[in-house]
Amino acid sequence: MAGRTLGERAAARAARLRRRWDREAGAYDRGMAAAERRMFPDVRPRVCGLASGDTLEVAIGTGLNLAHYPSAVLDGRLTGVEWSPGMLAVARRRAAELGVDVDLRLGDAQRLDLPDDAYDTVVCTFSLCAVPDRRAALAEMVRVLRPGGLLVLADHVSSTAWPVRVLQAAAEVVSVPLAGEHFRRRPLRWVLEAGLAVEQHERTRAGVIEWLAARTPGPRAR
Repeated sequence: MAGRTLGERAAARAARLRRRWDREAGAYDRGMAAAERRMFPDVRPRVCGLASGDTLEVAIGTGLNLAHYPSAVLDGRLTGVEWSPGMLAVARRRAAELGVDVDLRLGDAQRLDLPDDAYDTVVCTFSLCAVPDRRAALAEMVRVLRPGGLLVLADHVSSTAWPVRVLQAAAEVVSVPLAGEHFRRRPLRWVLEAGLAVEQHERTRAGVIEWLAARTPGPRAR
């Protein structure tokens, strides 16, 4: 690593993390299913059910949300962006098995290759915890939303119970350098700082699981 610029080190780390997600793509669903049953069994259908109109899912992963969107969204109005080619391949297989019409493409949440004001709804679930520059990712989500558009986020966050926060901090000592995984972020704070109006919000499981729906300024999207 000696002699590399900051940008080169960041690029090397990103490449390493992408390879890791590619390797784990085949087993990801099994691991997530266990956590989901225990911690957030109803979150995906609730948050995805809020989507309407032209919808973007950022960091779509293996496509676990595809079964939960309204049929009108799945009728050619959903775009999914994913950073890991391995995860995206699983999402494409899932879309084919479900028979849904979705535009799945490779992309970076921190630099979306999408136009401004293009979507009525943007969804991101259990992914911002692993995005290196989460503020850049949020800014990109807001950028591509139309005025009055809806941003829907769900993630594991810093607990409301201090003993759990201590455990989360200890876990990050390993998880952040190894997998880029953060356990103590709070997307709600960034949403409020960005000037969005929170319409729905819920926090459960000792405050560890949090989801929200917030609207961008401007006329309500139709």
